[in-house]
Amino acid sequence: MRSLRARLAIGAAIIGLVAVLSSALTIRGMALMSAQVQVAVTAEKRIQRLSDLATQVGSLIVILYEAAQSGVDADTRNARLEGLTAGIRRNFAAIRADLDQNVGDVAQSDLDEQSRRATRSIGVARMEALFEGTLEQFDEASEITAPDQRAAQLQGLINAFSIGFDPLLNAAVTEDRRAREAAIAQVDALRDRLTRAAFAVGVLALLLVAGFYYFLVRPQLSRLDQLRVASRSIGNENFKVSLPDEQGDEIGLLFKATNEMAASLAARKSAVESEWGQLNQTIADRTEALRHANEALAKTDEDRRRFFADVSHELRTPLTVILMEAELALKSGAPQDGPYGVIHGRARRLNQRIDDLLRIARSDGGLLSLERATFDLYRAAQAAVADMQSLADNAGVTITLGGVFGTNVEGDENWTRQVVTGLIENALRHAKDGGSIALNINATAREANLRVIDNGPGISEEDLKVVTNRFAQASTGKAASNGFGIGLSLAHWVMTEQKGKLTIQSPVPAAFKIGPNAGTMVTVSLLRASG
Repeated sequence: MRSLRARLAIGAAIIGLVAVLSSALTIRGMALMSAQVQVAVTAEKRIQRLSDLATQVGSLIVILYEAAQSGVDADTRNARLEGLTAGIRRNFAAIRADLDQNVGDVAQSDLDEQSRRATRSIGVARMEALFEGTLEQFDEASEITAPDQRAAQLQGLINAFSIGFDPLLNAAVTEDRRAREAAIAQVDALRDRLTRAAFAVGVLALLLVAGFYYFLVRPQLSRLDQLRVASRSIGNENFKVSLPDEQGDEIGLLFKATNEMAASLAARKSAVESEWGQLNQTIADRTEALRHANEALAKTDEDRRRFFADVSHELRTPLTVILMEAELALKSGAPQDGPYGVIHGRARRLNQRIDDLLRIARSDGGLLSLERATFDLYRAAQAAVADMQSLADNAGVTITLGGVFGTNVEGDENWTRQVVTGLIENALRHAKDGGSIALNINATAREANLRVIDNGPGISEEDLKVVTNRFAQASTGKAASNGFGIGLSLAHWVMTEQKGKLTIQSPVPAAFKIGPNAGTMVTVSLLRASG
């Protein structure tokens, strides 16, 4: 048989059959022993009843003998005998019931045993008939016999009853004792047979288990050990595995599959090693190219730094002259809110931007360095409005600012003001036809929000998704204009670096609209300052 599963199933079935046989043998033996024990118990019970009967009959004889000698009347005699005779009759009835059941317990096919047990019932019936007949004769003799002959005749009846009853009683007791002893002997013999059978079944089970293990399980375990060693070898990337796959059972098929897997892995390993060599060469080539690219990038970065430094230097010289001229004009009496005041403020802020460019040029990452301090968001917004007021007046746009002083937040005040200035500038450039721009500030316990709202044509839903990307611009309408598209992306980056956020909504929600057009609302949010 080639199937290992079938062989294991047959072996297990044989062992299971032996177990079932052992259980059946035990159940059968227990049933037989129980039957014999029941026979012995029943016989012992009848012996006890016969012993009680003998005692009762002895008492009856004594009473009858006294009645015969004393010549008492029938009523007195019957009163003394009433309870005793009733007990004897009940005892006879119980003995008959035991014998009837005893006969009924015998199998229909065992006629000899049925006849033997029925014979014992006949003996009991004779004893009962002798008892009843003696009582009747005793009553008749007491009434009929002459007084001078009555005692002798009654004593003769008593002697005849005693002589006839004792052999029957002794025979019944002897028969029950024999039945009891025979049942006990049967139990002992049955126990010996069951012991021998159990020993034989145990030996057979041991032989079957040993054979099952040594001739079926153990060889398969040895084959599995071979498979384990082969698996470990494959795990160590040693694919020179050759398992014997001549047997066509399940393990043999597994051996065959393992051999095929090892051969496939060996071929794959060879291909991988070849590809790995090519990959190493590619990595070396790419590394060399990357080194050249890094060198070029380093040179570009150096050129960038030098460019920023040169541009800053070139811008600072004329800007210094502008600042000096504006300051001289202001000192000469020019009004602070006049053109010279505006020129002086713009030149000073441009000078600050040049300082930022120089810091970027000198930094390792080429990024802006934001300060973090507590400042009043309303004051920053007010400064931004002041920066853009002249441009708004020239464009015919009204700028309003709502809020109160003391809305303190955490961040870089200079760059936040610059962000708000850029948002106002965007609104002036893209939505000046709307005629108005509104700034309002509100605060919660956690953050403060500055909203820049215009009454322009708004931004399309597609453009809203990309307007904060660097160099992105609105694609249609008046919002599509000249420029590099850096403003909103830079503003978004500045706010994010300050742990704030910048959000854009278009059209403007109804609660914030300042005109009939769709409009755009840009919200700048910063964390409130603690304390």
